[in-house]
Amino acid sequence: MPLDFTNIIETVPDNLQFKTVFEPTKFTEKKYVINGNTGDYIGIVGKDFNCADHSDFFHGVQDTVLETLSPDEVANAKLTWKTARNNAWALMDMTLPNVTAEIVTDKHSTTVAQRIIALHGIDGSCSNQTYFGAIDFFCTNGMIRGEHDKVRRKNTSNFSLDLFIRDLKRSQQDFYAQTKQLQHWANTSISTFDVKAMLEKVMSSEKKATDMFSLYSAEAGVRGYNMFALYSAFTNYATYADERNGFNLRNTGNDTQAVSMFQREHEVSKWISNPAFKQLEAA
Repeated sequence: MPLDFTNIIETVPDNLQFKTVFEPTKFTEKKYVINGNTGDYIGIVGKDFNCADHSDFFHGVQDTVLETLSPDEVANAKLTWKTARNNAWALMDMTLPNVTAEIVTDKHSTTVAQRIIALHGIDGSCSNQTYFGAIDFFCTNGMIRGEHDKVRRKNTSNFSLDLFIRDLKRSQQDFYAQTKQLQHWANTSISTFDVKAMLEKVMSSEKKATDMFSLYSAEAGVRGYNMFALYSAFTNYATYADERNGFNLRNTGNDTQAVSMFQREHEVSKWISNPAFKQLEAA
């Protein structure tokens, strides 16, 4: 007998439960994307574009998580949602608080939990995507491990789940491998390393490197002067964009903040893959 999903986590928010409708434009190669509930025009795509509705995609991911993982693993799961482009772009961020590990530095300890991120767009802005990562309960910073954690599917299908199921089954093993890496960083002191110079090599601008060094110094005051504190500064940047870290987003008025914040997570993935960051392990 299948478990009742609604007793474990939420389903899809009302604002995303609409039928995607298309209407031709005056240019024959394009068509409008319309919210079938409100009638709002929310995008323009190619004439051959097709996609699953948000609710179909996210319910498919949720059902697969429920069917693939154990009841203990999904119990008390928490969902947060982000939207952009007038609900044409949506992100589901699932935290599994029963799949955890402790990261301990010489000054501090924190718990990280497994995280599953599902991304969907109906305006051609992205294909169906899922990611695996972790979240730090101490400061609620999110972490994704890198481009290799991405599972893509074209919007023209109702999310083929074969690869997702395979990766979901091994996601817990990968999560614990990630936490071992985080603990290694927590054990790696960089107190004698010129972190500011390293950041200038990794960052896109000197100002960003300066601001990040200030954020790292604040993290190090709590966690100690180690690689994990630096990584926590990176993930703080990818989680907040206000006075808490000084990395405010420019307000374009185009309803794209959620997209910009998710792009920051990918930026962090690139930073930790940079040879200059990896050299810290030999510090």
